Amino acid sequence: MTVSRVLSGGKNVRDEMKAKVDVSIRALGYRRNENARSIRPGHTTGLIGVAVTNIANPYYAGVVLGIEDVVNQHNKRILVGNTNEDVAREGQLIEDFIGRQVEGLILVPSSPELDGSSPLVHAPFPLVLASRALPGLDADTVLIDDINGSLQGTSMLIDEGHRRIAFLGNLLSVSTGRRRYEGFVQAHLDRGLVVDESLVRRGQQDIQSAQRAMADLLDQPNPPTAVFSANNRNTIGAFRALEASGLFPDHKFRIVGFDNFELAELIPYQLTVIDHDPRELGRQAATLLLGRITGSRANEPSESIELSTTLLA
Repeated sequence: MTVSRVLSGGKNVRDEMKAKVDVSIRALGYRRNENARSIRPGHTTGLIGVAVTNIANPYYAGVVLGIEDVVNQHNKRILVGNTNEDVAREGQLIEDFIGRQVEGLILVPSSPELDGSSPLVHAPFPLVLASRALPGLDADTVLIDDINGSLQGTSMLIDEGHRRIAFLGNLLSVSTGRRRYEGFVQAHLDRGLVVDESLVRRGQQDIQSAQRAMADLLDQPNPPTAVFSANNRNTIGAFRALEASGLFPDHKFRIVGFDNFELAELIPYQLTVIDHDPRELGRQAATLLLGRITGSRANEPSESIELSTTLLA
């Protein structure tokens, strides 16, 4: 009991006894078993689950840092998992989080819509969706203004005189891919133009697949003069394909890409980035989740937040 009191803050323990316990703890290398502690009545694990789709993308590193900014203030810790855009893997990861008794989950969903067999249906903790919506699930959601951002970026290209504009993006089943393509199409319609579907490539999940898609576009008899890229992995892939093609030695090809990334300013082509703050997205998601966990928002209806974007030329 004395050791337990010392580990809990040392209340009602004499200073000389506390010092003896501290010496013994250091000598033994003792660490409190938090799993065992969490099953005691009134105790919780203090863990928050975070599931992202591509942990190799620095964008999601920013999201995770933002989540940590908030949860650390509440003396909680995060467990991070990667789904790799795999619905089955996402389901297993959520089951693992349930088994570890996390207090809440922040999820970048891989699924295009809620499956009735998903563990999310009966998840025993609060949930916040980040970056992507999940139709069929009533949950707090933090999104980026995908439609308006892509509309503004594509409109810029059209106003500069480009008519053969390629599109590199995610599958339409992914909400960000659908929303960003919607803005791309709307920009054309607003100016009386029709999207050339032969210039549209979807489903690129990494730099290598984006590079292959862009190389295929550049191999056309009448290649595009500009590209709208729906995320930073596609933008880097497009740049690599352009460099390998040698078609634009004067670097006059035009690129507009969603999501900023390190060293973007060093790309020798004219690049405009549709920028937003992934760390702020993480902070907003964590704030919503902690409101559910602490009870301050326990009975409120689900909330949707949409963060604005900025064009960086």
